[in-house]
Amino acid sequence: MTTTGMRPSRGSRGRPPTRRRRAVRRNVTAYGFLCGALICFAFFSWYPMIWEVVLSFQQTNFVDPPVWVGLENFVTVFEDAAFGPAWKNTVMFTVLALVFGYGVPFVVALVLNELRHARAYLRFVVYLPVMLPPAVGVLLFQWFYEPEYGLFNQVLGFFHLPALDWLNSTDTALISLVVVSTWMNLGTGTLIYLAALQTIPGELYEAAELDGAGILKRIWHVTIPQTKLILLVMLLLQIVATMQVFIEPFLLTGGGPENSTVSVVYLMYQYAFNFGNINGGNALGVMLMIVLMVFSAIYLRVSREDKS
Repeated sequence: MTTTGMRPSRGSRGRPPTRRRRAVRRNVTAYGFLCGALICFAFFSWYPMIWEVVLSFQQTNFVDPPVWVGLENFVTVFEDAAFGPAWKNTVMFTVLALVFGYGVPFVVALVLNELRHARAYLRFVVYLPVMLPPAVGVLLFQWFYEPEYGLFNQVLGFFHLPALDWLNSTDTALISLVVVSTWMNLGTGTLIYLAALQTIPGELYEAAELDGAGILKRIWHVTIPQTKLILLVMLLLQIVATMQVFIEPFLLTGGGPENSTVSVVYLMYQYAFNFGNINGGNALGVMLMIVLMVFSAIYLRVSREDKS
């Protein structure tokens, strides 16, 4: 009796993968990617943070053995004359950036969401500053702020208004940095808000219109409640990002005039690279990290209560 055409026996080698084996294979792949991400976070984020805390309690030059000095580094930076202005400027920068950098992208997203023509082109225009390297955007505004031939003073002159010394006056230097930061980060916030707005069902707006709600009431009673989660997330990200401002004062003002634009991170840079006191810079970094952790804890508490 021939065996031609007979079904081959299902041995261990020819057995097709079962559902459990396929699930294990998918999980192994997923955990492999997860382990890669965890390793990157551990090496580039958690490890430096731990060493920052350790170095803030030491005195070392990375040549001789480190010496534990307790809170001496914290006392040193606390007694620095620039310590108070640095925190004041950082908080003021954060508040002003929340007014402009947090609200303006949302308004721009609302406008873009209502447009029917040239929407893709305007999205590109709004996002274009994000594609520029930060240093290029900052140096571009350095020309805009130039006292004699800068674009902004030329515009003021066209309207017969007096020219301003944008970066060299204690009255305008900080707000000038806020304008730069808002312009450079406008595109990212706008696109995130725009994506959130496009997930809102159109029936909600139609029902609001039938109830006689105007555009402001529709925004207040429909748009904001429907995008509440993304608004909270963006608020936290905005606070965390703006409290770490560095590029703008570093390239435009050098912390001046009269320490009116020195920030906490810029003061950290000065301690580490100008004063030769890297442990003092780490102490400042630990202070800033604690403040940002407090903001993060508040956000988590608020979002948890909102979900419940």
